[in-house]
Amino acid sequence: MSLYRSVRAIAESTGEGPIDWDAVAEAAKASTDPGSIELTADERAGYAADVRDARARVREVSTMAFDVPDVVEVQNRHHWIDANIETFRRVMTPIEEHGPVLFPGVTRTINTGTMSVLLSVLARNVLGQFDPLLLAEGDDHALYFVRPNIRQIAGQLDVEYDRFRRWIAFHEVTHAAEFGATPWLSGHLESRMESGIEALASGDLDREAFRDLDAAMTAVEGYAELLMDEAFDDEYADLREKIEARRRGRDPVSKLLRQLLGLGLKRRQYERGKRFFESVAAQRGIAGASAVWDRPENLPTDAELDDPARWLARVDA
Repeated sequence: MSLYRSVRAIAESTGEGPIDWDAVAEAAKASTDPGSIELTADERAGYAADVRDARARVREVSTMAFDVPDVVEVQNRHHWIDANIETFRRVMTPIEEHGPVLFPGVTRTINTGTMSVLLSVLARNVLGQFDPLLLAEGDDHALYFVRPNIRQIAGQLDVEYDRFRRWIAFHEVTHAAEFGATPWLSGHLESRMESGIEALASGDLDREAFRDLDAAMTAVEGYAELLMDEAFDDEYADLREKIEARRRGRDPVSKLLRQLLGLGLKRRQYERGKRFFESVAAQRGIAGASAVWDRPENLPTDAELDDPARWLARVDA
């Protein structure tokens, strides 16, 4: 890990676009300890068993027909950066193509530095990730486990590593269920994302597109929490509480970074979506809650997320 190499990569960023993605990758990895992925035979078997068991339990609880992605990887932090930099590049392309900017060299350096910091911070915090590979060609998905972070956080929380790893696996497989059983979901998210980004690239703000995207992601996170409550084969209130205590105990700089990176928004999506689906499931059961994935029109609106009865009345009509 070398802060000097990271700063040099940013300072020497080149190219014609507003972001030098090769420099982003170099700078982010230079400032991030990759961590180890030297798995023991038992640990490798444990990851496989966790994903296999999660798939079986989520299928049973949700009655959804899905499979886990062909790509299931145990990664270090550098692997995660490489996998996700392509997503960031795809998302940013419309903005990058939006004509010339003043002082392109300065702009490129600032943008390259910002993106490298963002990826470096995320790489040190992400535990597991279901990646729908939005805006990519084809319909492939991927499932990642950032092993150094899982081991590190399990140690910091003083929880059993195998149990913590299994909890992460179950959570990510619930997302695989949502996207795997709902072929239209990726396309819906891509459509809303493209509309919002195209508007930004033109200097406008498509509030409706971002509101729809936020509502859809809130449904994704909330339904995953509902399935987790039913599918995980152990009580995990202690794990959630320790994660929350760790979040609350962060220093002010870390809290600011989390806000800037949108991690606070993700937490809000979890909590809001969980409340919505708990209310729906209390009246209709998990099968009734699963109606949200029958068609795009069944996704809750922003207003309905805070008024589940309103959603139920519309879907039942």
